[in-house]
Amino acid sequence: MQYDVFGVGNALVDIQARIDEAHLDRLGFTKGVMTLVDEATQLRVLASLDGSPLHRCAGGSAANTVVGIADFGGRAAYAGKVGHDELGTFFLEDLRKLGVTIEVPPTAGQSGSCVVLITRDAQRTMLTHLGVSATIGPDDILEDEIRKARYVYVEGYLFAGESSRGAALKTIQLAKRNGVKVALTISDPFLVGLCRELFWELIAGPVDLLFCNLEEARSLTGLTDPVDCAHKIHHHAADVALTLGAEGSLLMHGGQLTPIEGVRVAAIDTTGAGDMYAAGILFGITNGLSWQQAGHLASHAAARIVTQLGARLHRKFTAREIDELLR
Repeated sequence: MQYDVFGVGNALVDIQARIDEAHLDRLGFTKGVMTLVDEATQLRVLASLDGSPLHRCAGGSAANTVVGIADFGGRAAYAGKVGHDELGTFFLEDLRKLGVTIEVPPTAGQSGSCVVLITRDAQRTMLTHLGVSATIGPDDILEDEIRKARYVYVEGYLFAGESSRGAALKTIQLAKRNGVKVALTISDPFLVGLCRELFWELIAGPVDLLFCNLEEARSLTGLTDPVDCAHKIHHHAADVALTLGAEGSLLMHGGQLTPIEGVRVAAIDTTGAGDMYAAGILFGITNGLSWQQAGHLASHAAARIVTQLGARLHRKFTAREIDELLR
């Protein structure tokens, strides 16, 4: 196998800014959620941030996860579409310098971006302009690359568009045809309402590992208790990773429930916490760790990411730190 994980998602350049509540109120967006916006709205928001310190990195949920896997020392590849523009060039260079293989060439059009507005309570309000990232389709998914991976990791946001949904389903189809395991992340509760029937078909069929948070799990199952949610999903999916925020997570594997502790930290930005958690799990189970060890690593990685701005680890885990965490 050449890759531990092959990720597929919306390729976005994340642009983070810290703002106060009054600024967010003036912009008029719902706090703490992701909102799809058009190009004009994104430009208006960016203009309002003129003079504020900004941080940017290649992002999108699946891209954040494969970068995390590479940070741990894993082998990762990614399929996502960017444009022939400055943002697209930045995205490709940012991932490649981290050792992530990129398989989809740039195309005409504007690259996607996600403006992440972070308030003092660590909540992030995301404004996403998909641009050409939404045009990724089945023809962009190459079987020769899929078969090199141990797992494919499919971002749930892809199911919001017709073309990108086709890319997600093609990835899953090719993975199963080549004996590659499939991990799916729900990505956002609104997608459950949009794709509930399809998600259950995938969970009961080709999906080997489902990632979701508690809100998504409750929406998906109609249950309230986290353990009940995990068991219901595990009845259909071989493996389940259900995150509980600061309270940790629940792993289901082989009929066994493994609670994973949360790590108490002073959070300043929750951007990318779920993505980094997925990176820890996927790196662990593709590199010889037990599920409990992988969960322990994932929990600490997610805790570290929320103590800083942005979805990219400012201080990576060393091999020694990883060893110490697993003792």
